[in-house]
Amino acid sequence: MHVREIPWLEPVEAAERLKPLGGLSFLDSAMRHENLGRYSYVAADPFGKLVVRNGMASWNGELLDQPPLDAISHYLDLYRLDDQPELPPFQGGAIGYFSYEIGRLLERLPQPDAPAQGSMPDAAWYFYDVVLAFDHQTERAWLISSGLPEESIEARLARSIERSELFLGTIQRESGREASEPGYDLRIPRASWQSNFEREEYMQAVAKVVEYILDGDIFQANIAQRFMADLPKTFAPWRFYKALRKRNAATFAAYLDHGDIIVASSSPERFISVKGDQVETRPIKGTMPRSSDPNEDKRLAEILLKSEKDRAENLMIVDLMRNDLSRVCRPHSVLTPVLCGLETYASVHHLVSVVTGRLAEGKSLVDLIRAAFPGGSITGAPKLRAMEIITEIECEARGVYCGSIGFIGFNGNFDGNIGIRTVLFQGGKAVFQAGGGITALSDPAAEYQETLDKAARIFAVFDQGDAP
Repeated sequence: MHVREIPWLEPVEAAERLKPLGGLSFLDSAMRHENLGRYSYVAADPFGKLVVRNGMASWNGELLDQPPLDAISHYLDLYRLDDQPELPPFQGGAIGYFSYEIGRLLERLPQPDAPAQGSMPDAAWYFYDVVLAFDHQTERAWLISSGLPEESIEARLARSIERSELFLGTIQRESGREASEPGYDLRIPRASWQSNFEREEYMQAVAKVVEYILDGDIFQANIAQRFMADLPKTFAPWRFYKALRKRNAATFAAYLDHGDIIVASSSPERFISVKGDQVETRPIKGTMPRSSDPNEDKRLAEILLKSEKDRAENLMIVDLMRNDLSRVCRPHSVLTPVLCGLETYASVHHLVSVVTGRLAEGKSLVDLIRAAFPGGSITGAPKLRAMEIITEIECEARGVYCGSIGFIGFNGNFDGNIGIRTVLFQGGKAVFQAGGGITALSDPAAEYQETLDKAARIFAVFDQGDAP
C-alpha cells in the first residue's frame, strides 16, 4: 500500500476534479460533527463492479454462481488488507449501496406490484484501489493507493505508485467547472412533481396502518410517498448535489455516479458502522420542522423531546435494533448509550438513539447485514410483518430509498447510512421518497405533513436551482 499525506483541500473540490475519471463515489460529511461528520472519502475509476439484479450477482459483467452476499464476502476476502489504525477508517474497498429490496433476499417476503424506477440494480458496489480520505477535525488528507487488483508484491507496489501519481496529478489540476458553463438547468417547479399518493390517499394509508396496530398485527410501520418528475435535458446532477449539500447539509451524505444511474443523498441517519468488532447503529424516530425564529425553534425542539408518540416510536425501534444486533453480537455486549437524544439538522429536529455491540467470535459483517438489514427505523416492528404491510400499501419497490449507502473496507470496516433524503436520477427522471413511522397515536393529517416537512429542502433545491 502506498500512502501519502496531501495538502488539504475541500473534499467536494477533490470530487469535482476526479469526476472526469468516471465512476465517482463521494461519501460526504457535508455537516461537520466531531464524531459523525468527521471523515469524507472520494474515489473514482474503480477496478471492479459487483452488481446484483433479480437475486443474481455479477462481477464486471460476468454472472456469478454465488448468492449475492456470499459474492460480496468472497471479493472482500480476496482483496483483504490489514487495517492502518493511524488513517481514517476507509482505506480502500467498495463504495455503493444495498437497495431496500435486498431484504427480500434475506427473508421470505411478498414482491411489490411495481419494480423500482427504471432498471436499478438491487445492489451495486464499486471496488476502488485508490481513495482520498479527509479528516475534517484535523484538516488532514491522505491519498491511499493499494495497488489492487495486482497479486504479486512487485506488481502491486508498482501499480500503487503509478495510480497514486495519476490521482495526485488529477487533483492538482483545476477542474472544468460546470458552474461556469451556460445552459444548465436545475429547476423543477413544485407543480411538476407527481406523487403516488394524493393527500387523502396517504391519510387513508395511515388509517389502515393504525387499524393493523389496533388489531395487534404490528406496533409500527413506516409508510412513504414517492415523488417523481421529468428532468430538463440540460439537467446537471452534480451541480444539483452541490446545491443540495449546501441547503441540507447532513452527516451521511453521498453522491454515486454509476453512469446511467446517479444517486444524490443528504441522509442524517447511520444504519450501521463496524470498526474492528465494534458495532453501532443510530436509529432516528421523531421529527419536528425547524423555525427561523430562534425562540420558536427551541420551543419546537422541546415539544419533540416531550412527545409521547415520538418517544414511544423511538423506543420500539431501539428494542428492534437491540434484538437484531444481539443475533450476531457477544452476549451482554449490546448497550444503549443514548436514548431519544435530540439532533438538529438544516430543516428538522430529530430524536436519535444509539445502540452499540461487539461482534461475536466467528461472525462477519455479512452476518451482521443478514441480521439487521433493512434498518428497523424505516420498516417498523415486528420487522417482517411491517415489511409485508409496507409492500401491500406502497405497492412498489423502494429502490435505494431506505436501503443503505456507504463503504465496505478491505480492512473489514463498514459504515452505511439509511437511504433517506435521497434522490435517484435515471432515465430522464428524478425520484425521491419521504415517509414516517405510523403508531397507534398517529394523526393522519400530521403524518402527511411530516412527509412534506422531510421533503421540503429537496423541493427547495429543485425550485431554486443553485442560486445563492
